[in-house]
Amino acid sequence: MKFNVILEEAEEGGFVVTVPALDGCITEGDTLEDALSNAKEAILCYLEGIVKLIVPNHKGLKSGTLHSILKKAGLTQEELKKLI
Repeated sequence: MKFNVILEEAEEGGFVVTVPALDGCITEGDTLEDALSNAKEAILCYLEGIVKLIVPNHKGLKSGTLHSILKKAGLTQEELKKLI
């Protein structure tokens, strides 16, 4: 699975990385390589957080909520199961 990221130079040096498909998923790094590596880790942590918050409580969600989150994250149900 792939996510688009936005790389911006930080005023204090280094880079800030934002993942538009994952609301609030932002990280940084001193070098471009560090920033991209940190982005991969941030994406995995974000998705693991979704799984921990949603999967145990899925019966209390509104109909279609989990599907909407998976679609926004670009994940299939099979990919989500691998993260669990």
